[in-house]
Parts: sequence; C-alpha cells; structure tokens
Amino acid sequence: MDFKMIVGHEDIIGHFKSSIEMDKISHAYIIAGEVDSGKKMLAKAFAKTLQCEEGKSTACGNCKSCLQMTTGNHPDVIMVTHEKPGVISVDEIREQVVDSIAIKPYRSKYKIYIIPDAQMMNTQAQNALLKTIEEPPEYGVILLLTSNIDRLLPTVQSRCLVLNTKPVRERDMLRYLKDSLGLAEDKAYFCLDFAQGNLGKAIKLAKNEEYVQIIDSVVSVLKRIEKMDVEDLEKEVSNIEQFKLSINDYMDLMMMWYRDVLMFKVTGSVDKLLFKNEYNALKGQAGMLSYKAIEDKISAIERAKQRLDVNANFDVTMELLLLTLKEN
Repeated sequence: MDFKMIVGHEDIIGHFKSSIEMDKISHAYIIAGEVDSGKKMLAKAFAKTLQCEEGKSTACGNCKSCLQMTTGNHPDVIMVTHEKPGVISVDEIREQVVDSIAIKPYRSKYKIYIIPDAQMMNTQAQNALLKTIEEPPEYGVILLLTSNIDRLLPTVQSRCLVLNTKPVRERDMLRYLKDSLGLAEDKAYFCLDFAQGNLGKAIKLAKNEEYVQIIDSVVSVLKRIEKMDVEDLEKEVSNIEQFKLSINDYMDLMMMWYRDVLMFKVTGSVDKLLFKNEYNALKGQAGMLSYKAIEDKISAIERAKQRLDVNANFDVTMELLLLTLKEN
C-alpha cells in the first residue's frame, strides 16, 4: 500500500508528503475517522514512505524496506495487537511499545508503531503511553488510529497531531467500485448510498456475502416491526446475534432504513432511496410515522450503537432497541 493507491484523503496525504519533504515528522499522530474509513491504509502508506530507502515523499516500492512493508515483515514497523476483544491493556502497551521503543531501529531511520483501535486502550494503558509520547526518542513515530477520539485522554490528544479522515467524493468512489471492482451500476450505486463516503464500507458490502444476509435481516425486521409481539422480538434478537461481529454495519443499515422513510416523507420520491425495492413498506411507514417519531428511532439506534461500543450486554441492548423501534 502506498499513497498513489489510496482513493480520496488528499488532505492527509498532502500533509504527510509535505512533512517528509520538509523533514518535519511529528513523533505522535492520531488518525481519527469512522470504522473502515481508511485509517490503517493511510498509516501503512505513511510508514512505508518514511522507511523507503529513496527518502522521497512517495515510496519507491522496490527497495528492501518497501518490499518488507509489502510482505508485512518490516522489523522497524510494529503493529500493536491485543488479546482481549474490546480492550488494549497496560501490559500490552508496555511490552509492545514502551519497553521496545528504547531499542534503536534495526536498519531504518525510524521505528514506527501503529496502534489500531486506540480507543480500546484503558486508562492505565494510555497513561503508560503518555510518557513515551512526551519524551520519544528521535527515531520514534507513534500512530494512534481511532474511530472514537473522545475515548482518548485529553493529555494524549494534546500531545499528538490529529488528522481526521473525510468522506471520499462520490465520483471517486463510483469510479473505483465500477472500474476496479467491476460492479454493475445498480450494485455500485447501492454500495455508494450505503457507505456515505466511506469507501472501505462500500468495498466490504461489495465483496462480503454476509452483507447480503445482513441486508435481508434488516429489511425483514424493520418492514414488519410494528406487527411483532414481545416473543417475536426476542426471536429476532437471537437471529441478529449471528451478525454480532458486524453489528455496526447492521445498525448503520437500520439507520439507513429510517433515513429512507424520512426521505420519502419529505420528497415523496423514490430516486434517492437506498432500499428502493421496499418502496411500499417505506411509503406505509412514512405515512404512519411523524417526523419526530422517525428522528427518535434514528436516535435510538445511535444510542444503542454507543452502548454496544462500550461493551453493554448485547441481548438487552438489542431487545430494548427493537421495543423502542416498535413504538410509534
């Protein structure tokens, strides 16, 4: 992965290139953006370029360092991992970053640490990392990738250069989906509408067969939720649990359903609907629900996402959500 292969994110790439050209590399960065927005791709491309033996603002792709990055075996680029889902412990930060950064790079100018899902670091882990960020060795570069910057301590944020990802332009996404992935136009537009500027999310939808099942499940639940009783809702929670690892995408599709209801209520047009094939169900709900009721349902889904993000009980959270969505 290098800069020229990345679609969008021109501002961040421009900043990285300028900092390399002027030799003004920060020792700590936060790349913030929603899940699948390209944070890891940007971090790896930056690391590859920094370590390239040519020393230019674009990686050559041919030197030993670039080839090691391509195979994922660069000794001076460390991807921080964690064992427990949902948390990066203080021991993991100490072992993988704090203790090892004192050892000079094996063969490169920099020793680079990439921490995906940095918001999962507990308070002790963040405090352990803080001293390293405050007093890094001259060769140290730490990249914190996060989908929720508010969960990083203010002291950590203040000592890092923060770069926020932005939505990719529709025309660029559409070109990639059609030309690079070979999607038919109708599927490309569905992925485009669903992803809302997040190319990674669009690619996952295009490539992953599970997404077809997720879409079918969301439609099945929401088009008949008003008619379900409590027992039906409990069964649906059990069915939804199979998509637990993709629950953020499941929730996003639920919000898109009610966005469609709201859009139809406002415009009466099918043109901008994501779920065009469910026109009759959307029309029925648009006629039945008030603007406030629709907005309340979208807010309920967002709150449920936030609860699950902090490891709330899955079954309880989803059951309460479906009960809320059932209410008019």
